[in-house]
Amino acid sequence: MKELELLRKQLIWSRLISAIEEQAQTVIRTAFSQSVRECGDLSAGVFNRRGDMVAQAVTGTPGHVNAMAICVKHFIEKFPVDEMKPGDVFCTNDPWLSVGHYHDVTVVTPAFYKDRMVGLLANTCHIVDMGGRGFGPDSRQVYEEGVNIPIMHLAREGVVNEDLMGLLRTNVRNARDMEGDFYAMMTCNDEGARRLVSILEEFELDDIEEVGDYIIAQSRDSIRNAIRELPDGVYENETELDGFTDPIRLKAKLTISGDQLSIDYDGTSEASLFGINVVMNFCIAYTVFGVNCIVGPEVPCNAGSINVVDVRAPLGSILNVERPMPVSARHVIGQMLPDLVFGCLAQAAPDRVPAEGAGAMWNPMFRGGKTAVDPEVAASAPVLTKDFDVITFNTGGTGGRPTLDGMSTTAFPSGVRTPPVEAIEAQYPLIIWRKEFREGSGGAGAFRGGLGQVLEFGCEDGAPFSIAAMFDRTWQAPKGRHGGLDGAAGVVRSDSGVPLKSKGRQTVPYGQKLVLEMPGGGGYGDPMTRDAELVRQDVLDDLITVQAARDDYGVVLTEDLHVDLVATQAQRMQMDRSA
Repeated sequence: MKELELLRKQLIWSRLISAIEEQAQTVIRTAFSQSVRECGDLSAGVFNRRGDMVAQAVTGTPGHVNAMAICVKHFIEKFPVDEMKPGDVFCTNDPWLSVGHYHDVTVVTPAFYKDRMVGLLANTCHIVDMGGRGFGPDSRQVYEEGVNIPIMHLAREGVVNEDLMGLLRTNVRNARDMEGDFYAMMTCNDEGARRLVSILEEFELDDIEEVGDYIIAQSRDSIRNAIRELPDGVYENETELDGFTDPIRLKAKLTISGDQLSIDYDGTSEASLFGINVVMNFCIAYTVFGVNCIVGPEVPCNAGSINVVDVRAPLGSILNVERPMPVSARHVIGQMLPDLVFGCLAQAAPDRVPAEGAGAMWNPMFRGGKTAVDPEVAASAPVLTKDFDVITFNTGGTGGRPTLDGMSTTAFPSGVRTPPVEAIEAQYPLIIWRKEFREGSGGAGAFRGGLGQVLEFGCEDGAPFSIAAMFDRTWQAPKGRHGGLDGAAGVVRSDSGVPLKSKGRQTVPYGQKLVLEMPGGGGYGDPMTRDAELVRQDVLDDLITVQAARDDYGVVLTEDLHVDLVATQAQRMQMDRSA
């Protein structure tokens, strides 16, 4: 009987994952903005009556879903579950209560079965425009960054809150896409609720409380058991990031004692005057994700696995800011936390942790039209585009792994997809002239770092445009591990070679293009131990040059690009003696 009950719980778990993934796919299919529809900048999950996350969709980002796991409890504090009614929908984008900046809106819907509220469905989506200055790091206070929606009704008993929607429509540049995304998020939760009720009917359950507690407990125990297998100790790591005007220092101390794991960010830089600050829930989200990637990669993400890790950051530091500090571009710091945590865990589990990667995504926010560029540029330009506002999600390479090369142009830790060129050019006067691997950007190693990419952007007819730059690792390259070499640092410039800032809004003049050269991941292990045929294949694939094969790997190729075994052996011996 025990085996049958376990099998039944496994079936319920599989049904829940399927249902919540269908919830996420619903918002992708119905969303208006390309950030959700094409890029998957979203999360979805199901919660019990206490607001504990039981399961999340496979599609989504850890910054969204892990912060959303904290967020939902705030909803039920304001609106007790027994007072919720069928057709009610709630929402917020308050950075300190939800996912860290105004552009991520969380929508929560109660599910009802047999006239009783049996669970909560939630999703978070990135809305391209929420008013204010828009997505970018230039603001000096959060009030400049857009419209703050406190936790409130988006719909009451099936009737949409038109007062809220009217307020939002008057404060954003693209009201159609914004409003369409809100309706898509409501539809998403409705589908999740429908699927949840079908599971209750199928398995003759009154709610998900008992099975949810079992799932959460199993995940919690699995993470604790995995922590217990690591050696007790205190492990420290620090890194330096570009910052806005001055470098930012991130420092972590990871402590393992039995089945307890804590991380303290004491010593981290104070808050920035610009919008690259991180609120505590976003700090927790990416910290826990980094830990669980190494400690328990097979353990499901829910309240059990998230709440095991104790995360602390000094109040007022860049990782735990107070209102009204600006936070719009918080991802550029927050997405660096997994690599920082990896540096600690590499001391406790040296054979599990990859080298550093690009970390934060490179997400330029483009604007065109007369009011989008510097007035003197607009006045002198022979042509201007129509007004437009669009973000593109791009990424560099990940670090080399203990048994595999790093992944090229792959978002980690974000998980957001890069939009297709056609999806951008079909809607906006933006032209992507070049999109290619950045040759040689992956750090050399027994397992090579993943390559970054080169993207070149321009406007139709050479019109000027502005960008809100939110990039990092242009001063410090991703570090290699265990003898692997560093990857390449990023570069931001015009096509004429003029350097541009890595952060802040700036204008690309008439006739010029923006060129982004994204960082490559660090290498893992001694490059001299990489198989010579793999090095040759990298040359054939234009991932590295013939000269790099010789200088970094000690592999000598003939004129017809075959490995010269004798010369390679001699070259590697000479390089080994020099080292």
